[in-house]
Amino acid sequence: MHRTSPLVRVVSLLAALVATTALEAQTSDESDGPAHRWAADAKAYVTAPLHAERKQWVRFASTVAAIGVAYQHDDEVRAHFVSDTATTAATHDPHDSQDAAPAAFALGGTWLAARLLHDNGGRREAGTMFEAAVFSSVAAEVLKQLAGRERPFATADRGAFGEGGSSFPSGHVTAAFAIGTVLAESGNDRQRWLRRVLGYGIGAVTAYERMKHEEHWLSDTVAGAGVGIATARFLMKRRDETNDRVFTIVPTRDGVQITYLAALRH
Repeated sequence: MHRTSPLVRVVSLLAALVATTALEAQTSDESDGPAHRWAADAKAYVTAPLHAERKQWVRFASTVAAIGVAYQHDDEVRAHFVSDTATTAATHDPHDSQDAAPAAFALGGTWLAARLLHDNGGRREAGTMFEAAVFSSVAAEVLKQLAGRERPFATADRGAFGEGGSSFPSGHVTAAFAIGTVLAESGNDRQRWLRRVLGYGIGAVTAYERMKHEEHWLSDTVAGAGVGIATARFLMKRRDETNDRVFTIVPTRDGVQITYLAALRH
């Protein structure tokens, strides 16, 4: 039976709070408001393949290759996790809420800390986390409908695609890596190692738990990680392009002074 990820539901409960505080951190380039920005982001996200450069296609091919390698080991991983006791949809416990908790806490904790500390950067980070989780979860849902793969607790056939299942890709892992990647790659470089351990660790732990609870094949989690990371990086790049460029016009005695500042990253 197809289920909606509880992480999406948890994130939705935080939506109003994140969206409200994100408004306080808007730059002058975002004066059209969050609705306009989200619409622009959604359009750019959907049409991204049409504008992808060679580097993006190489990353896409690498992700597909990684999924293929994982697919070859799906049976081994399933044999390690799936219990000998037969389960059915009625008796199987998916542990959905439990497995969604780490990513939800990361998002909620980032928002709460930014709120308490009046940190505009943290508010933007929480807003990007939320947007990445939503966008990537929608993409994962589309892929689930197209793939129709059965979950490992329901079948021993790793090739059970087109059967109406909802295993590929993992929605939990997709959202966890979307949130975790924003956490890992935001902030200053002095805390980079800690952020990456926490951010990517959330995704890795979520993937492990989903396989442990017989909800997903190894290749499901690899695909989810690919979608989540790609979505987070896409949105972070768009935020950087907006927030790191300042255009000002200041009147002077002799006319006007035009200034354009852009932050350069290695």
